[in-house]
Amino acid sequence: MIPRYSRPEMTKVWSDENMYGIWLDIEIAASQAWTTMGVVPQSDMDLIRNATFDMDLYNKHFDETKHDVVSFTRSVMASLGDESRWIHHGLTSNDVKDTALSVQLQQAIDLLDTDIDLLMEALKQRAEEFINTPAMGRSHGIHAEPMSFGLKFALWWDEMRRHKVRLAQTREAVGVGKISGPVGTYASVPPEVEETVCSELGLEPAPVSNQIIQRDRHAQYVQTLALIAASLDKFATEIRALQRTEVREVEEPFGTPGFVTTGSSAMPHKRNPEICERICGLARLVRGHTITALDNVPLWHERDISHSSAERMILPDSSLAVDYILERFTEVVKGMRVYPERMMVNLELTRGLPFSPRVMLALVESGMQRTDAYKKVQGLAMRTWDEGLDFRQLLRNDSEVTDAIGQEHLESLFDYTHFLRYVGHTYKRLGFNVPAKAS
Repeated sequence: MIPRYSRPEMTKVWSDENMYGIWLDIEIAASQAWTTMGVVPQSDMDLIRNATFDMDLYNKHFDETKHDVVSFTRSVMASLGDESRWIHHGLTSNDVKDTALSVQLQQAIDLLDTDIDLLMEALKQRAEEFINTPAMGRSHGIHAEPMSFGLKFALWWDEMRRHKVRLAQTREAVGVGKISGPVGTYASVPPEVEETVCSELGLEPAPVSNQIIQRDRHAQYVQTLALIAASLDKFATEIRALQRTEVREVEEPFGTPGFVTTGSSAMPHKRNPEICERICGLARLVRGHTITALDNVPLWHERDISHSSAERMILPDSSLAVDYILERFTEVVKGMRVYPERMMVNLELTRGLPFSPRVMLALVESGMQRTDAYKKVQGLAMRTWDEGLDFRQLLRNDSEVTDAIGQEHLESLFDYTHFLRYVGHTYKRLGFNVPAKAS
């Protein structure tokens, strides 16, 4: 069953139509290789190029044989005459199936790579848009120091850039074919056939194989997708946290085409981060598939079939899920509502406490020992927490502080733009556009 979250392009990659089409390409390419070697007559090869696959006939044979490749070859052979004897000549089932799977994996990777490009473009635009927007940075869920809100998007952009590298490496890892016979010895099919088939499909021959292409390659594919999903989970979790009513610095799109228009069946006021929650849920699904992919690596001797049923589920499902959540998160980023005025309210929520590190450092630079400076600032900060006082006013009223660093210098420390002064440096490293005042 195709999941509801599937998208047409990725669904097509994992469709039976696409898979059997690649199988047919492999059979024809192998026949051509045999023709080049002088085994298959050219007149037969000219006819083999017209071979077709009939799904209804396949299903009929499968009801009898319960073997997919046998049913496939019989369906193809039915479209030919005497030349049909050359179909599947010297091959074993996984020569066809594993080589075709490599093509499908590369097709899926190409779609995912495009998805990442679109997400990175959206992240870059929002990073540049909010480069000079101060927001509270948080650690342990607690207010830490102010930061550029755009820096969140820049950090996510850089993370996705690493995933592009991983995808490229994975594409190379899975981009191998195998036409080496029942146990990889080429006893029934010479290496020249493998080289011809792989060349036509844009693959490299696996340097060594047994009856299958080794499943560490496929495990790498699933693990790479799980890493991408984990990052999207992280990004979506951040948006969910920032959308909480008590914070409300951002909101995912609501009521616009493609997004939910109803938050709750019982509470009409609700605007929930439903898309981000969906992304987090599907990310868990993909992460779970990594265990199965790793379990598929150790097989008995030259091959058993324990991996086959599992990967028929996990490879398409992981691909479809990651394709979907990449697309959905891109739309979230592009359409997300951002509330800078609310960010400023939250910056002021603790009445000046974010300036405590600057005051401590100023006291140290004035000659005070660091331990003493820390205790002084911490004591005033705790009064701010516990008594609901303004931290800045407490500092102004403390003669030890003002005598050490001066009233004018103290006032200059209460400046949110100070925390943004080097953000342009980071943006330049990433190749982003930097406004003059942020450079």
